[in-house]
Amino acid sequence: MKTALVTGGSRGIGRAICLKIAAMGYYVLVNYKSNLTEAEITLSQIKNDDGNGELLQYDVADREQVNQQLGGWIKANPDNIIEVLVNNAGVRDDSLMAWMKDEQWDDVLKTSLDGFFSVTRLVLDGMMLNRYGRIINIVSLSGLKGLPGQTNYSAAKGGVIGATKALAQEVGRSGITANAIAPGFIKTDMTEGLDEKELKKMIPINRFGTSEDVAHAVGFLASKEAGYITGQVLSVNGGLYT
Repeated sequence: MKTALVTGGSRGIGRAICLKIAAMGYYVLVNYKSNLTEAEITLSQIKNDDGNGELLQYDVADREQVNQQLGGWIKANPDNIIEVLVNNAGVRDDSLMAWMKDEQWDDVLKTSLDGFFSVTRLVLDGMMLNRYGRIINIVSLSGLKGLPGQTNYSAAKGGVIGATKALAQEVGRSGITANAIAPGFIKTDMTEGLDEKELKKMIPINRFGTSEDVAHAVGFLASKEAGYITGQVLSVNGGLYT
């Protein structure tokens, strides 16, 4: 069974990625933290499109949960190697650094950066034994450019970008690629409070992106045809920042 894992797969970009990966023939593990209703909608859409998968609940920021739930699945399914890992789970909690609370820093860093570490380390063993794998980390324009009010988010995503480049050099000989995708302004719950009309004037393509725009890029990097591309950051931002 060709298997893929998408963290934060219940809504938005994560849901679009799950649907894209399922359409490529993968059995998709849809990870979610707490929103069972939305996660079930994602899985239902996968099955309605003749795909298959299952839900896997854990908080990527909680290493014990990751080890118990994801580690337990891996042990229970020794023949089902996770070939594709998409580290998509992330949270934003914006504030100017002068007023940022400890928990705002900790929560954002733990979800994106610690979550990347905990999940990827568990999945790597199977990929290395199988001598094949695709690791795709969803980062952000904020991690490349830095955005005011997002020192925590910029630090988290910038850290994942650096880790992606280092990991690519560690695992390339094992047939594994590691890349990152940096979305710009994408129409999701996370951008609902932004002034789209004003912000799109800054974007050469003159619109916010869609979750599907990001998912198509993930699909390419997850494919066998992208086997000579690793350690890269692909921006999906309408030309906003390159």
